[in-house]
Amino acid sequence: MLLSSNQTLVTAFVLQGFSEHPGLRMPLFGCILSLYAIAFMGNAVIIAVVSCSTSLHSPMYFFLSHLATMDVVCTSSVLPKALAGLASDKNTISFSGCMAQLFFLIWSGSSELLLLTVMAYDRYVAICHPLHYSSRMSLLLCRALAVGVWAVCAINASVHTGLMVQLSFCGPNVITHFFCEIPPLLLLSCSSTLVNRIMTLLADAFFAVMTFLLTLASYGCIITSILRIRSVEGKQRAFSTCSSHLMVVSLYYSAVLYAYISPASSYGPERNKVSGVLYMALSPTLNPIIYSLRNREVKHALRTLTSLLRC
Repeated sequence: MLLSSNQTLVTAFVLQGFSEHPGLRMPLFGCILSLYAIAFMGNAVIIAVVSCSTSLHSPMYFFLSHLATMDVVCTSSVLPKALAGLASDKNTISFSGCMAQLFFLIWSGSSELLLLTVMAYDRYVAICHPLHYSSRMSLLLCRALAVGVWAVCAINASVHTGLMVQLSFCGPNVITHFFCEIPPLLLLSCSSTLVNRIMTLLADAFFAVMTFLLTLASYGCIITSILRIRSVEGKQRAFSTCSSHLMVVSLYYSAVLYAYISPASSYGPERNKVSGVLYMALSPTLNPIIYSLRNREVKHALRTLTSLLRC
């Protein structure tokens, strides 16, 4: 705490985490540690396999490697601190540390939503316009899309973090979550949060609702195109190229929409902790498993890379 202008300003926050359930501390620690280890190693393997295997140097796997990178950034910005909180009786985080965590969380989270939309468009072009796929999804365009996703979302994260830094926190300093995010922080502010709430709603409208609708439109066209294929084998082959991405999209959007598409005033700590574990730990853990188990090319490249490392 720091005394300034007759107010006590908060210089550190206490992350409530799962302290209201002390009996679950050790089981939760083991569960989150396992999920984090699997997520980190699984996504690192995806990045390595895509980078080292020339057979995977295509737009779909190029975007997949970026998705894996985002998952690593997202989980690493939150889960180590959550594990430290579960391992100790007191879980504090400095104001600057909280803002840094908020920045990387928003950056990776919004990037993932935007990238999933780009990946849906990639599958749309591959299935609905296969003859023009190589020209439409050129290497230059893929790189531009990837850079655009990271840059736009970095700006979005900078705006929200900058607005949060401008707020005054002079009352309670307990964040009712296991990481720093916008809704519980706004509830702790003793200054006007109108601009923050407006920008949060605008970001939700674009990065969650708009991207969800665009992804839905892409898959609507994909499903329509698949149904027009006469042979059963052709339908199965077409669907197999997008089934993994569809599973990842369904899992991630379910958690994000459940957690964030609601006013900050109706923020529910327990609900958001559950959804936070889903998209912060479970989704990044399942993503590499889904893509590796349901994709022959990834499995073949993984076996090749493993055999080379053994030599």
